[in-house]
Amino acid sequence: QLLAGAVAAMQAVGLNAFTLAGALCVALWVCIQQAYAGYVPVYVMLPLNTVSNNNTLNDPATLASSLQQLQQGRVDGIMIDVWWGLVEQDAPKHYNWSAYVDLVTNYAVKYNLKMKMIMSFHMCGGNVGDQCNIPLPSWVRSVAQHTPDIFYTDQQMHRDQEYLSLGVDDQALFGGRTPVQIYADYMSSFRSTFSQYLGSTITEVQVGLGPAGEMRYPSYQLQYWSFPGVGEFQCYDKFLMKDLQNAAQNASHPEWGQPPNNAGTYNSQPAQTGFFSTGTNNNFQSPYGQFFLNWYSQKLISHGDKILAQAASVFKGINNLQLAAKVAGIHWQYLDPSHAAELTAGYMNINQQAYTPIAQMFAKHGVGLDFTCLEMRDSEQCGGGSSCVYNGKCTCAPEELVGQVLQAAQSAGVDFSGENALQRYDNTAYTTIEYESDRYYFISSFSYLRLTGDLLQGGNWNTFTQFVQN
Repeated sequence: QLLAGAVAAMQAVGLNAFTLAGALCVALWVCIQQAYAGYVPVYVMLPLNTVSNNNTLNDPATLASSLQQLQQGRVDGIMIDVWWGLVEQDAPKHYNWSAYVDLVTNYAVKYNLKMKMIMSFHMCGGNVGDQCNIPLPSWVRSVAQHTPDIFYTDQQMHRDQEYLSLGVDDQALFGGRTPVQIYADYMSSFRSTFSQYLGSTITEVQVGLGPAGEMRYPSYQLQYWSFPGVGEFQCYDKFLMKDLQNAAQNASHPEWGQPPNNAGTYNSQPAQTGFFSTGTNNNFQSPYGQFFLNWYSQKLISHGDKILAQAASVFKGINNLQLAAKVAGIHWQYLDPSHAAELTAGYMNINQQAYTPIAQMFAKHGVGLDFTCLEMRDSEQCGGGSSCVYNGKCTCAPEELVGQVLQAAQSAGVDFSGENALQRYDNTAYTTIEYESDRYYFISSFSYLRLTGDLLQGGNWNTFTQFVQN
């Protein structure tokens, strides 16, 4: 319509052919700019077990057929976990990238699909939807035989082996290297191996910062927790306990050097605890509570800061390559004054301010913010019989949470990319994702969870391709 109007106007005033051609080029460029201003690329996450425990591609024929179908459906690209437990499983600094090289060169390039590649420093297994078992490298786990505190630990002294505790970030316990150094070496080897594809086929490197690749504590482990419990604080390993005691001493309150003893257990509701209730002694609003929660959340931000600083250094100077990191979408207990479930995960959101300092830290390193649960509606969480309703009040609010994080990213000047939290094939989910994708501004991309046989069949596929085109 813009082009047609421009031609008619120029012909009406008698412009010559040369002037008309130049003006048409300008008008066409404006059209392209307007089109891309509202364009959100769609990626599809590959199955978690795309690469086998033997470090080869699982079922190459099905993979090829699936990727060809994604290409035909006008999907922009794919997302893949690059498992630390596979690549560096044999020995320190012995990297085997062969399966991932195969995926990039013989599949992504062939089908003209862009790639987001996740530096997955966590184990696969134990989270919602996990269908694989890829532990951390054995040479890492062997350290736990004499130093079990390398893993996050809850108040019952359960050790979570999904991801190394941030308490050992600077501890040279692994053949003379610290975890931060190990992650940096891994990313350096990745850059060297895939250098010719970075910024072209590989458009994003996402840096894992915790369990499930998210920058959080493992506060809601599925073997102990059920939705929508408050979860538990994960700072009982000796390294974090020592750090907390030092912080309390520095605050001239040595008696504050212990985690809360009144925060319930994994499946408690806030009102069932002293710490997450209002008007109780030593609760989340008390001087002690504020001290502890500030320490706990700042340790998490510091953890992300250290690793993203390394990532920014490793990938410096590569044009058209986005760095990103993921924040968890903890939408339950969001409407409770304590935001209890966010607190145990490390997000101090009592005053609606948790995600701004995280986004600002990401911005410091030029890192985009990836966030989940874009498919969820409040009304789906708060219907009759929902576990989100407690004492007649619904405490789940995914739409409010997504809105808050969208605005935090915008205020910090970082790119926002989104994901769905649960596998969905319905129009309601897709419509909600579309709404969130331009709610305040157009997000940088959306990654759909996940490629399955069901997605590629019949009505599910037709609904998905319409979503992609929208």
